[in-house]
Amino acid sequence: MYCHGVIVPDISQNAVAVADHYDELDPIYRRVWGEHVHHGLWATGHETPGEAVEALVDTVGDRLALMPGQACVDIGCGYGSTARRLAVNYGVRVTGFTLSAEQACYAAAHSAPGVDIQVRDWLDNGLADASVDAAWAIESSEHMVDKPGFFAEAHRVLAPGGRLVVCAWLAGTDANGWKVRHLLEPICREGRLPSLGTREEYEAMARAAGFLVDGYEDVSRRVTRTWPICAGRLVKALLVDRETRRLALGARNLFVLSIPRMILAYRTGAMRYGIFTLSKAGKDGALHEPGTSTEQKQA
Repeated sequence: MYCHGVIVPDISQNAVAVADHYDELDPIYRRVWGEHVHHGLWATGHETPGEAVEALVDTVGDRLALMPGQACVDIGCGYGSTARRLAVNYGVRVTGFTLSAEQACYAAAHSAPGVDIQVRDWLDNGLADASVDAAWAIESSEHMVDKPGFFAEAHRVLAPGGRLVVCAWLAGTDANGWKVRHLLEPICREGRLPSLGTREEYEAMARAAGFLVDGYEDVSRRVTRTWPICAGRLVKALLVDRETRRLALGARNLFVLSIPRMILAYRTGAMRYGIFTLSKAGKDGALHEPGTSTEQKQA
């Protein structure tokens, strides 16, 4: 369904459905995606998939301008790989939130100093006001039932001057018709996404929560090769591994069907991939945004 620009699946989704999705498909996700359950970011096109996913993490770290000793939050931390990498590389402390018990179990088995992974809904995170210096959400805001609440909670827990970086799957601003019916809506349904917003909607929600929008970068062209790689890995796994076949064919969650949809959605422009850099006003309450802060960069 297309509702005021927001793509909403015809079957409602919630946090329980998201948790079930990742718990059930855990072995497949680790086989197809690895321990970083997010896109890779290619600069030259010659990077390995592993280098590309780490490049996206490092881009987030750069946008956050992390400093040693800072308290950070990884919203939708998955297996904790991003939290571990940024904790080690920048000397920060990270609390990660995931809905998936399976992901948290993996994270516990691969722990790192300064990283605490919790099974808890971000919309009820229990953190104190102004208690963290930086936060990030890599491909997790899409799973939030209450996206304005997602931004509001991030703004609440950030200290004055703190930054939030959001890497998000986005609906193309002009996506409609068959692109919605046959690509975006099924992707939402199969991927347990309660809704899929546009760049403009994300920026509006961020500002409504009190954030300054310091930057936006469209990196769609640099992330799209993620999906052909995932498709190849899945086909190989289905051919050689009986357990993967059993899980894929018998799963209640059928996101594997969305892999070809994702490839087509990017190729047609129905879907975009954006990186938002947001900040909370400093103690002086300054709300000035540079005139070029929200200019869209095409990568």
